[in-house]
Amino acid sequence: MKFIRISKALVGLLLIASCGSGNQKPSSLFSIELEGNAKQVNQNEKLGVSLKNLKNKEIEEVVYSIDGENLKVENNKLDFSIPKLGNKVLKATVTYEGNTVEITKNLKVLASQAPEIYTYTILNEYPHDSNAYTQGLEFHKDTLYEGTGKRGRSFLRKLDFKTGKVYQQIDLDETYFGEGITILNDKIYQLTWRSGMGFIYDLNTMKKLDNFQYGKSREGWGLTNDGEKLYKSDGTDKIRVLNPATLVEEGHIEIATNKSLFADTNELEYVDGKIYANVYQKPGVMIIDAKSGAIEGVINFGGLSDKVTKTENWVDTENVLNGIAYHPRRKTFFVTGKDWDKMFEVTIQKK
Repeated sequence: MKFIRISKALVGLLLIASCGSGNQKPSSLFSIELEGNAKQVNQNEKLGVSLKNLKNKEIEEVVYSIDGENLKVENNKLDFSIPKLGNKVLKATVTYEGNTVEITKNLKVLASQAPEIYTYTILNEYPHDSNAYTQGLEFHKDTLYEGTGKRGRSFLRKLDFKTGKVYQQIDLDETYFGEGITILNDKIYQLTWRSGMGFIYDLNTMKKLDNFQYGKSREGWGLTNDGEKLYKSDGTDKIRVLNPATLVEEGHIEIATNKSLFADTNELEYVDGKIYANVYQKPGVMIIDAKSGAIEGVINFGGLSDKVTKTENWVDTENVLNGIAYHPRRKTFFVTGKDWDKMFEVTIQKK
């Protein structure tokens, strides 16, 4: 028994010695060098790349990847044709002298082009409840659904968009600050701001069916869907992708121009592969590619608030543009703002 214990100890020491002698940190062996010491690149850009060999090891193969997808290298240039933008980890899998290590480098991948500028044409003006602090706006067939904010006056309602007549309304408990809404599979989903909780209602009866908890996103801002999955903004540069059956956050896209990542996406509307997103406290709406996160356009709604009646309680930083809904049959957008007394039906075109 004593011989066995000594043998085990010796084996352990030998293993430790063996691991220690060859266990060097990958960063002490190699480092990834990008052309111009770049810390950010644009989607589809081809940038010079090299692997700095710090210990003069005999390299057999180097494979570069992002998000688990291998990148092409031609003439020592790395092709950044990747599907999603944002903060990324460039990984080099290096095979040398019978060993394999992984080297990483953090960088941002941004949009390939600057956003185009869009403007609008007003087709119609409709009444809007000036006590509705609009956070979510969406059509189902010809009926408009609206979710509002502010504690004590947050609600979910359906109404006639032409007259403003309310068909049905559910008031939230005054502890909740209501946020964005969307409709999918005969259910209405509604967010709250900082309570970490959303609500699910039956579309036909508007009876509350369930609550759901947020995942990595601590706040709720805007909400929309593409017919299969939900998209949720939270005030950051990310739009979370949720499974509508489980409400689990299964991924995200990061919002970017060709210059930087962009936060403050608020109310959302999905139309034909694009997410239209209100910019928090700004008279603009971004047009975002729902797959990549690239901001392809910006709609300037400046001047629209001048057509709204400003009461003595009006606050410029509070009573801002918010709320965008697409009417599929009319092929027009409806926009309004927080406590605005008007809603506008518009078409959108490049400036």
